[in-house]
Amino acid sequence: MKLMIKIAVIMLAIIGLTTFFLRDSLFQDKPATEATTTGSRLEKITALPNEVEESSGVALLANGTILTHNDAGNKPYLYLLDAKGKLQETIKLKVPNVDWEDLAQDDDGNIYIADSGNNNNQRKELAIYKVDLAAPDQVQAIRYTYEDQTEYPPQKKDRNFDSEAIFWNNGNLYLVSKDRGQGATAKVYQLPDQPGNYKARLIGSHKIKAKITGAAINADAAQVALLSEGELHLFRDFSSVDKFYEGKYEKRELKGAGQTEGLDFIDENKLVITSEGGNLYHYTL
Repeated sequence: MKLMIKIAVIMLAIIGLTTFFLRDSLFQDKPATEATTTGSRLEKITALPNEVEESSGVALLANGTILTHNDAGNKPYLYLLDAKGKLQETIKLKVPNVDWEDLAQDDDGNIYIADSGNNNNQRKELAIYKVDLAAPDQVQAIRYTYEDQTEYPPQKKDRNFDSEAIFWNNGNLYLVSKDRGQGATAKVYQLPDQPGNYKARLIGSHKIKAKITGAAINADAAQVALLSEGELHLFRDFSSVDKFYEGKYEKRELKGAGQTEGLDFIDENKLVITSEGGNLYHYTL
């Protein structure tokens, strides 16, 4: 018995010494997974005001304030928030909110409201409203249909004529489709930013297993970010904005962010994101 006790003591001593000398390798942090890495980059700033029950689009204005709106069936109002998410002003517009989905902004500060939600792919009265916030009563309408849509609605597998994502660049508006048929392809359409009636021109697509809910482009037009539920999709190193979908693509998870709907660039390294669940986030690239 005494021999066995001695052997046990010696073994415990060996294990203790081994643990001490190898402690750095045994207990160092494991490499972060993609979800862990991106989770640390996502910061919840605040809950959105009660007035913004279903934030669907967001635009960051030049003075650092945030513009957002609610989804379909809500009042045609834009909500101006400060950087911490506190409501500053409600801008009431005299146009319908059939299904407002996203916001874009041009170099002159005009805001584009995408009344482009088309869940059943049967709408023929799609519109983008151009608004000067200094004169909100003078709204201009850019009305359109998709050049490649011939059925209203098409068969379920072909229902890729909904768009919840828009951004502006160099006189053009870019709409990115939400593939409700197969959830496999984001199509990219282009429209001029002037009022009128148009056929949205299909300029390309990207195979992406996600339903896109928002879009933004950074100030120097070097990065395009798309959003889906709980995911961020980044495009860089493209030859032109018209072909951003051919650039270097990277997907990142937004762990815990829920139904993410709107985004915009704060600067080249940071995004502001809103969720339909009512939260305001920052995400560091």
